[in-house]
Amino acid sequence: MTFTPIDREHWARKEYFDHYVSQIPCTYSAVFQLDITRIRQLGQKLYPTMLYHITGEVNRRDEFRTAFNGAGQLGIYDRMHPCYTVFHPESETFSNLWTEYDPDYETFCASYLRDVAEYGKNPGMEGKPGTPENTFPVSMLPWASFHGFNLNLQKGYDFLLPIFTMGKYHEEGGKLLLPLAVQVHHGVCDGFHLCRFVNSLQQRLEGRG
Repeated sequence: MTFTPIDREHWARKEYFDHYVSQIPCTYSAVFQLDITRIRQLGQKLYPTMLYHITGEVNRRDEFRTAFNGAGQLGIYDRMHPCYTVFHPESETFSNLWTEYDPDYETFCASYLRDVAEYGKNPGMEGKPGTPENTFPVSMLPWASFHGFNLNLQKGYDFLLPIFTMGKYHEEGGKLLLPLAVQVHHGVCDGFHLCRFVNSLQQRLEGRG
């Protein structure tokens, strides 16, 4: 893992960052309906496949890897890994696992399956210990679809990384659509960056990315 500090005085986003972090703290979210028809036709397992593609896009974009590190420095991680939830039906609770990202799909999915097999039944919020700094949160609500979703971070305005929440997919117009809620910090990510991310993610899901 490499963390490159940002020279805030010469950073193109300095004015925007200061405005949305210090003057008017602001995060925002949006929900997108992703066409996952192709990956379902291919028989690919949904959760690891979506983790793989989302992480691939996160690793292409500086604005989705910008964060405060453990020492409070503002900078950009060179690579991010997904930290995702697994559900425990017997206790109706969840645990967080993380899997190291690999650009090779089969390698990543194999690592995901190993992590779930080894740590997936562990109780508590941190099912797999040693969560590194360079992870971002992903969760899934497979029990219902949605068109709106919002997280309320009362003291979370220094959390700059994206937060992803998926819902239950549904059929519409001959397509299988998966709701994806994305929450970002306006200090590092504008609407342009969010839309570019989602459009590129959709291309990946269609095999065009």
